[in-house]
Formats: sequence, C-alpha cells, structure tokens
Amino acid sequence: MSEKIILTADRPTGRLHIGHYVGSLKRRVQLQNSGEFDKVFIMIADAQALTDNADNPEKVRQNILEVALDYLAIGLDPEKSVIFIQSQIPELCELSFYYMNLVTVSRLQRNPTVKAEIKARDFETSIPVGFFTYPISQAADITAFRATTVPVGEDQEPMLEQAKEIVHKFNTIYGETLVEPEILLPDNKACLRLPGIDGNAKMSKSLGNCIYLADEPGDVKKKIMSMFTDPNHIRVEDPGRIEGNTVFTYLDAFALDDHFARYLPEYKNLDELKEHYKRGGLGDVKVKKFLNHILQEELEPIRNRRKEYEKDPAAIYQMLHDGSIKAKRAAEETLSEVKKSMGINYFDDGGIASDK
Repeated sequence: MSEKIILTADRPTGRLHIGHYVGSLKRRVQLQNSGEFDKVFIMIADAQALTDNADNPEKVRQNILEVALDYLAIGLDPEKSVIFIQSQIPELCELSFYYMNLVTVSRLQRNPTVKAEIKARDFETSIPVGFFTYPISQAADITAFRATTVPVGEDQEPMLEQAKEIVHKFNTIYGETLVEPEILLPDNKACLRLPGIDGNAKMSKSLGNCIYLADEPGDVKKKIMSMFTDPNHIRVEDPGRIEGNTVFTYLDAFALDDHFARYLPEYKNLDELKEHYKRGGLGDVKVKKFLNHILQEELEPIRNRRKEYEKDPAAIYQMLHDGSIKAKRAAEETLSEVKKSMGINYFDDGGIASDK
C-alpha cells in the first residue's frame, strides 16, 4: 500500500492570523496527530513569497521566524512533522523548470487564482514571471514530496487542479512517476474563507483587517468590538441580518454548544442566538462580547506557548535547519526518479556508453 503523505505551506509575508488558523492550521494539527499519515511536510514558502516581494527580501526573512513560532504555538510538532524552508530545497527549482514545458501560457492565464491575484495587485502585463508561474512552482512543491493529500482553503482549489494536470501530463509522456494529490478542504463551510473584521471578503495583512494568533487580549477585544455587523441594525429592538454579518460568520467558525453553557447560558446554541437576532431585541455588543470570550479562550494557550518558544530563537532555526535537511533528501529521491523517467540521467548506471 502506498504511503499517505501531507504537504501544506504558508508564505512568510507576516504573522499568521485566525483566517489561516480556521482555514488550515487547526486542521493541520489534527491531521498530524491523527496517526493516519506516514509523513507530514510543512513548508515555509519563502521562495514563493519572493515572487512579489523581490525588492523587499528582508520582509520575507524576518517573517520566517514569525511563521515558525506560530506553527509551534498552535501545536505543530517537529517530532511528527517535517517543518522546512522552501528556498533551502534547490530540487524544487529544477522540477519547476521541467514542468514549465508541460504548461501553456494561456492555461496559466486561465487559472482563477492567478487571475484574481493579478487583478488584486494591478499587475496586468507587468506581472513578474515568477509570480505568473506560481501554479507550476506549487506543483513542484507538492510532487517533490509525493504528497497524496494537500489541506488548503477553497481559494487554492484551482492551483491543485493545475498540479493534477501537470502530474497527469508528465505521467502520460514519461510513464507513471508522479503521485496525483487530492485536495482536503475545511469541513466547516464558515472556515473556507473567514472574512476580515471590516466585512471585506478576505482577511488580509495588507488590508489591516486581521486578528493575529499572536495578538494580545486587549487587541483581540478591540478588533472584535469594531467588527462589521448589519449596518441597518441600529437599535437593539431592530431585526438583524445574519447573512454578511461578520460576527455571525466568526461564530459559525468558532462557536460550540458548550461555549453557550459557559458564556451565554440563556441560549442553548447558535441557532437560538441567530433567531433572536433576526427577530430583534438582541444588541450587537452582547454578541460581540460572546465572540470575544470564545476567541480569547481559543487564542490564550496559543499565545502563551508562542511566548515560551520566543525565548530561544536559535532552537527554532535549528529545527528549521534539521527539517530542511530531511525535506531535501525526500525531494532528491523524487528528482532522481523524474530525471530517470525523462531519460536525462545520463551518467547513472555507467553513463551514456551503457546505452550502446
């Protein structure tokens, strides 16, 4: 039976926020601890971050440590997962180079994730080639470690589809070599894409609408109390809308029945709270205070663990170094198989003369 292997990654362009947490990080820890997987690879995608931060490498460099601290704080364990830095695995570049021959420019232009990012950044024709070929690089990351499972948010689905196309085309031309990955989406629909606190469709560092995993309690509370709700719910007695109401989207993602028992016992569950809000008589402040209790409870142990790990940055770098060595070994094996399948392993088995 073939191995079950996970690969997942984050770009180190800032500290991680609760959108990352509910979208993939929390699930990652569960999968790591499930015992279902033979190997778990977790990559800090610094080379991908440089595709649109080439003029600011220091930003990427500084955030390597921030992301690693967030990983350890949420419960990722270097004894169970290989945590490594993308740029330290040169084999990924070589795989990308070979895969580029299997993808057309028009196919890249049709990739919905690439299209959305180009529009968001106003790149148009000034898009860096590295950023444009991001889906090919991602396919190299996934296939290098023979990942069978890739847990990501909904917005990454087109990237996984493109990776599967590359695997299929490579295997069709050169013979069965690469493993086809499967996407694993969050099972809670509210976690697919948590909106920013301002109601913006995406929680984004650049928009400044994030609650970070490392935020202090006062900052978390301040952000929650400023959250976008229903703009027409002006007085407590007014009926309120749930749809598009950021506070209720967050409650969908985080609230459990036992939270009500602890912090809001007059309601049994979230459905009862929603019904009351919809018919009127329930103020936004009360709902926000409830959400604050829930998020503080969730974030406090993460924040405390992070502060402990922060005391020894040298140990974090050592962990990343050790992980990168392990990851490089795995990528070397895949690259060797790829070159063999392509017939460009000229000097193996006695060299070119042996072909005669």
